[in-house]
Amino acid sequence: MSINVIPSGQACGAAITGVDLSKPLTDAQVAEIRAAWLEHHVLSFPGQDISDDDLERFTLYFGGFGHDPFFDPIGGREHIAAIRRDANEKSPLFAENWHSDWSFQEHPPAGTCLRSITIPPTGGDTLFANQHAALDVMPSDLRAKLEGKIAIHSAQLAYAPDGAYGEKDEDRSMAIRPDESARETRLHPLIRAHPETGRLGLFSCMGYIIGFEDMTQEEALPLLQELYAWQSSDEFVYRHKWEPGMLVMWDNRSVLHCATGGYEGHDRLLHRTTIAAYGH
Repeated sequence: MSINVIPSGQACGAAITGVDLSKPLTDAQVAEIRAAWLEHHVLSFPGQDISDDDLERFTLYFGGFGHDPFFDPIGGREHIAAIRRDANEKSPLFAENWHSDWSFQEHPPAGTCLRSITIPPTGGDTLFANQHAALDVMPSDLRAKLEGKIAIHSAQLAYAPDGAYGEKDEDRSMAIRPDESARETRLHPLIRAHPETGRLGLFSCMGYIIGFEDMTQEEALPLLQELYAWQSSDEFVYRHKWEPGMLVMWDNRSVLHCATGGYEGHDRLLHRTTIAAYGH
């Protein structure tokens, strides 16, 4: 029986029903899900009663496990991290700026999976911005400034010891592990073809992109700011509302994402896996 694909009606995203992720999937089901993922970029699977074993099995249908360099895994697991915020937590919201997961790696992950465990009654939506759509309708003058640009990616602003999640970041429930290795840099084209579909899109944004090759910081910063504002325009955004018992997977090669708050006084817990880069 085929899966049901229900598009969100927004810039990307679709809900998938007609499949039970607590059981192994057939090759045909995996192929259908992959096709829907490549088309819609973000897939949600509501009403799933799944375990961490099921989460890991599902992740491996779409690639190997990616490397999560600055998170400690949960106890007894190597590839699952807890995206957690306790009810009384006062630290700044985690991942509230737009980004593509681990874009600073040599082979950034193809995707990310999140399994909801504890979902607050209000708030906590995740926003996704379609970077194929953002490029498709980009004004020609901005595109001309970005064509051929090689972006310099680094985790230093977030995960270096003096970064946002570094030594001064206190009383956080998440197991974040800042490190000097966050200062390393990698180069990736800003406009690039999706490795599976060939469709052109923008890859990552200011934050993990700290500059452009062959440009001074003074030249690069205003361009990065202009790009960031365009990439996250409302017309490109899908707002995902979480439910208990839901799995979401997204394509880091196609979308940016960011967290939202609005659930003060409530616990929130999700388990996360990373899908390794296509071909890696």
